[in-house]
Amino acid sequence: MRRVHRLKVNRRTALPLVGGAVVLGFGGLYLTGLAAAGDAIADGTHVRGVDIGGMSRTEAKTALDRALGPAAAAPIELRIGDRTEKAAPAAFGLSLDTAATVDRAAQTGSDPFTVIGRLVTPAENREVEPVIRTDGPTSAAEVGRITAAGRQARDGDITFEDGTARATAPVTGVAVRADRAAETVRAAYLRPQGGAVALPVDQKAPAVGQQETARALKEFAEPAMSGPVTLSVAGKTVTLTPAVLGKHLSVEPDAQGRLVPRLDAKALMAEPAVARQIAAATSPSRGATFRVDSTGRAVVAQDGRSGVQVTEKAFADAVVPLLTRTGAARTGEVAVTTVHPRLTAENAARLGIKEQMSSFKVDFPAAPYRTTNIGRAVELINGSVVMPGETWSFNKTVGERTKENGFVDGIMINDGQYVKSPGGGVSAVATTMYNAMFFAGVHPVEHGAHSFYIERYPEGREATVAWGTLDLRWKNDSGHAIYVKAESTDTSVTISLLGTKKYDEIRATQGPRTNTTPPAKRTGSGPTCEVQTPLEGFDVAVDRVFVQGGQEVKRETYRTHYTPRDEVTCDAQATPSPSATPTGPAASQPGRA
Repeated sequence: MRRVHRLKVNRRTALPLVGGAVVLGFGGLYLTGLAAAGDAIADGTHVRGVDIGGMSRTEAKTALDRALGPAAAAPIELRIGDRTEKAAPAAFGLSLDTAATVDRAAQTGSDPFTVIGRLVTPAENREVEPVIRTDGPTSAAEVGRITAAGRQARDGDITFEDGTARATAPVTGVAVRADRAAETVRAAYLRPQGGAVALPVDQKAPAVGQQETARALKEFAEPAMSGPVTLSVAGKTVTLTPAVLGKHLSVEPDAQGRLVPRLDAKALMAEPAVARQIAAATSPSRGATFRVDSTGRAVVAQDGRSGVQVTEKAFADAVVPLLTRTGAARTGEVAVTTVHPRLTAENAARLGIKEQMSSFKVDFPAAPYRTTNIGRAVELINGSVVMPGETWSFNKTVGERTKENGFVDGIMINDGQYVKSPGGGVSAVATTMYNAMFFAGVHPVEHGAHSFYIERYPEGREATVAWGTLDLRWKNDSGHAIYVKAESTDTSVTISLLGTKKYDEIRATQGPRTNTTPPAKRTGSGPTCEVQTPLEGFDVAVDRVFVQGGQEVKRETYRTHYTPRDEVTCDAQATPSPSATPTGPAASQPGRA
């Protein structure tokens, strides 16, 4: 008889055994799901709308590169206030990492429940966020350009053109918050909603706003251009048209941001149409003029005359209040000033203008440019009054040698060679003045000799000038006023200094030439080339001897170095001319012949 054995089940172990079976079954399903899926991304997986479900990692990366790559590399549109800029994402260290994005998608779909779920349920859509890298190299220049792409605040303004007032609208200033710009761009990179990224900014209101600009336009600017202004100057009429007024009229904000008018009276008075009217209504003062009699005494030739002038302040004070008026009320009177001359017949003796202190004459070859330029310089110098302690300046008295100042092109020395330039010839006047100063015994402050020697001038006692680089200046240390009398002809210039002699006599003694240097030969070309005859270079010393009571009381030595005057030839058409022999300054400085 068979025995039947019954399996005894321990109640304490029954449930764990059942659980183990379940686990083994779950694990089997998970392994089965993984095997079925292989390397594929879970079905229904999307990255920013790109379906990569069921694709291998390689296929998914390719799909993302193709679909999202262009947008990820495209310039980011940045809004800065009411304007836009663009910048490459790489400038901020930003890029899309599609490989890491695929890894994220694969890991998201590899958990047991997702794997087993794919075996028994239909696929569900799953959105995976792309992986954005923010640790790339940044472009300091590009980031700096963006953060500096704000806008300066601009005040409201009013301009005047062709007799019409025009308002310029104020603009609010915008400054990018540099400390937050990069963070904002990174946060918005590849965001689903797209569009321009608004950078954080600070705004600055203009000091002069729209309301103040409109007020100034209505209350001042438009009335100012409403018609001409009529002035009375010393009984004569001066008319200012809106077009002329507007050229020299402006507005500017005061400390409270209120627009106030500003008139450039100096420029307005210099306008040709205005200057002619003022000149007809006023008269300059004129100092007394002198001649020297046969005994060397200074005699008044013509007494001084007071003049009537208009100051810039008086002109502005008269014009500005009239600008907001209309019709006949735009008429006013300008206060005039009486100007007395420094030198009159009455005060000449008291100032010490009583005798000729010195006089010197320079002869030169006739040339039209010399006649014009020397004559103009003499005109500006004649009648100068130098008070005790004052310093006389050639450049300050004569001014820049320009066509506007009455000078024409002439010959000068530049870099050791003759060239053409406005004002050529005035060094003859400088040399004449230098010798007049020398023999008057006054103190030389600044002077420079020519680079090479010019035969018509005394060796070691000549001077040249160059605007902006070399001046001829002397100080009146005689103790009395000095009057400068200058005159010229087509072939000579003479300058005399009148005052009170401090010494009985001033003598000049000249030493021999030393350190002689032979000239070289050079060939020049071009329209500015001037033929030049050769002359040796040398050093020379000149003593100024002060004599009082028949005895030498003081001696000053002046040493001059002359470079060789090279022989210069040009072309077959260039021929030397005696009238073209100029004077000039040191070799490295331009000067006037």
